[in-house]
Amino acid sequence: MRALRTLALLPLALLCLLSSTAAVAESLYQVEVIVFRQAGEPISAGQLPPDNWAQNALPVDSNNSRSTALNAEAGKLRPASGYQVLLHQAWSQRLGESSSQVAISTGNQQFGHYPVEGTLSLKAGRLIELESDVWVNQFDANGSLSDSERIKQSSRLKNGELTFVDSGSVGLLIRVNPL
Repeated sequence: MRALRTLALLPLALLCLLSSTAAVAESLYQVEVIVFRQAGEPISAGQLPPDNWAQNALPVDSNNSRSTALNAEAGKLRPASGYQVLLHQAWSQRLGESSSQVAISTGNQQFGHYPVEGTLSLKAGRLIELESDVWVNQFDANGSLSDSERIKQSSRLKNGELTFVDSGSVGLLIRVNPL
């Protein structure tokens, strides 16, 4: 009799397990990023970003943009302290077991490139996996790219924890919160 009850509950237990996995795949998060430059000479990436830098990533736009919450942290990154904030954006993004990629950019576009541009790929699990590929570009007098700095790193993030990604003269602060 006990074995029959256990067998009857098995489909229900499997259904609960599958629905909890689906919930992870469908979770909505707020992502906030600050890209900043440290005082001193820029460290050249030795290459320029490709023309297809966005790689079909979804852009951060009015549909998914959110108010920033890391304003106090951004305020500490001022020139008097030896820093300059180059980009500060927040958006909502669905994260799950497969990577979800967004394109971030700021400034006036010149020949398909922005002063700051790049992609962030995020994947949720026990920790959030981040693949960052962000370019800080310099333009010549004609508006053509002349040099770039780059942050290309993989990191693991904890929900709600502010994480620093360092790349020489350019840094990135990121926080991902479940909504």
